[in-house]
Amino acid sequence: MEDGDRLEELRQQAHAMGIKANARMSEEELRAAVAKVNKGEQPQRPKRQAKG
Repeated sequence: MEDGDRLEELRQQAHAMGIKANARMSEEELRAAVAKVNKGEQPQRPKRQAKG
């Protein structure tokens, strides 16, 4: 799978989990946000943390 395809799939996964405005997040930020939501955090919290 190409990097662009992998990133797009990750963005779709984040969107499905409720992590909004993920288009501005890097792949690393997306992975961290998805992991946090998988651990039970609210979807908006990882997004705010990624924004700094």
